[in-house]
Amino acid sequence: MNPLCGRCNKVVYPTEKVNCLDKYWHKGCFSCEICKMTLNMKNYKGFEKKPYCNAHYPKTSFTSVADTPENLRLKQQSKMQSQVLYKEEFEKSKGKGFSVVTDTPEMQRLKKTQDQISNIKYHEDFEKSRMGGEGPPQQPPPQQNTTSAYQPPAATQNYHYEPEPEPVRQAAAAPPPSAGKRYRAVYDYVAADTDEVSFVDGDVIMDVQQIDEGWMYGRVERTGQVGMLPANYVEAI
Repeated sequence: MNPLCGRCNKVVYPTEKVNCLDKYWHKGCFSCEICKMTLNMKNYKGFEKKPYCNAHYPKTSFTSVADTPENLRLKQQSKMQSQVLYKEEFEKSKGKGFSVVTDTPEMQRLKKTQDQISNIKYHEDFEKSRMGGEGPPQQPPPQQNTTSAYQPPAATQNYHYEPEPEPVRQAAAAPPPSAGKRYRAVYDYVAADTDEVSFVDGDVIMDVQQIDEGWMYGRVERTGQVGMLPANYVEAI
């Protein structure tokens, strides 16, 4: 028994039969569903067991999801969960970040103090590296050790400020101030004996002469005092 045509539902005889898309067609009935252009086995495209030409072949696209009450409820629930998670993360990170500090006079004073401490630390490290690993002490070396290490000649007794029978610290007078070396004080120093000079940070020391590794002799330009001073409290200009 001959099958029926997939379009006109009439009997298809073998001489005009086209077998395609699980159906039988007359050659004239095998045409595009839209424009009715006659197709063949080489130029047709099938969609849902119907023939189409290349121009009218249905384009597949994503289907949109309807905003049903259930979908709206799930969307709202997801949004709420995201907000809760964000608040938890915010509470955990609160106080851990950097905060803006007002530049008050008190903060400026603290900043200036810290800068001064850093500057002193820098000078100490510099002295350590220059003196071979031994940094300058906070207090000057014991004076009795210096006295025993340096014995001045008898000709320099005229520079002693207090005439005493015993020539203690008579080394205050070094060679005459003609060398012209200049140093700048990097720390404050208060004289511990009569043949020493006092100075403050920034004072210029004129006509400096080296006595030994730890002591120098010079004149403070600001006060005019002449005497001995510790070498690790000044730096060359």
